[in-house]
Amino acid sequence: MLSVKSILNIEDLSLEDIDLVLSNTDSFLEVLGRDLKKVPTLRGKTIINLFFEPSTRTKTSFELAAKRMNADLVNFSAPASSLKKGESIIDTVKTIIAMKVDLIIVRHPDSGAAKFIFIKTNIPVINAGDGKNEHPTQALLDLHTIKKRFKDFKKVKVAIVGDILNSRVARSNIKLFKKVGFDVSVVSPPMLLPENMDYFNVDIKNNIDDVIGEVDVIYMLRMQFERHNRELYPSVREYNEYLSLNMDRVSKMKKESIVMHPGPVNRGIEISEEVMNLSGKGSDRLLINTQVTYGVAVRMALLYLLLGQ
Repeated sequence: MLSVKSILNIEDLSLEDIDLVLSNTDSFLEVLGRDLKKVPTLRGKTIINLFFEPSTRTKTSFELAAKRMNADLVNFSAPASSLKKGESIIDTVKTIIAMKVDLIIVRHPDSGAAKFIFIKTNIPVINAGDGKNEHPTQALLDLHTIKKRFKDFKKVKVAIVGDILNSRVARSNIKLFKKVGFDVSVVSPPMLLPENMDYFNVDIKNNIDDVIGEVDVIYMLRMQFERHNRELYPSVREYNEYLSLNMDRVSKMKKESIVMHPGPVNRGIEISEEVMNLSGKGSDRLLINTQVTYGVAVRMALLYLLLGQ
């Protein structure tokens, strides 16, 4: 059983919690490989997807996870709700709770929103991304992706490349990867780094070429144009010169190293069209779709551990 009632951030999870999530993920991956991809584990439970930001992968992943465990799932649409009439978020949540919901999945543009909702409701809450703060389920699925690829799991070197400043994925991944003992570095220009990078205690580089031949995992982040003043970003040409992953850089990677990205990919910015369209030999380096597959299983494991025991 997990030591926590909700999945709000990485700090709250013990190493035992993490191992429990990953071991249960393997069980649910087996379910997803069947012709009939359903189990009755959460029959009678009601889950709500409370998303205040656009999402494809995370929202759909949670929806599939819930439905494949026979839970009843409701997708909440903020633009079509009473929020447009002036209702506060907490009153909206209390209304939902009054309908006897068992678990809330929250994505919100404000950091701390998921924790706020948990404090006010005291039912299980899963943070599906809050502002620039954290995205713990993405970090867990990324960890599972890496674990399935490397036999010597404890000696993995990871470089997280790109827009660290605006990335909740980067914050969760750095915390989780360091917690399990990975050697973590970040690659980013100064204008795309938060002021508190000392808090993370990681090696910082400004050019992907400084790490491309040394690390086991190249983790490319999305350039989040919607979250910041574009004037602070390097030009696309500069980004391509120092940070982008192209075929030449792929050729310099270690033999067994892999490429990951939380999606969606800005083709031609973080990763070139040629790399994204790799087929045949070398395409097994690119694990972006594998991350998506594992994401459903990880979220099934979390729903089960929070509601099914």
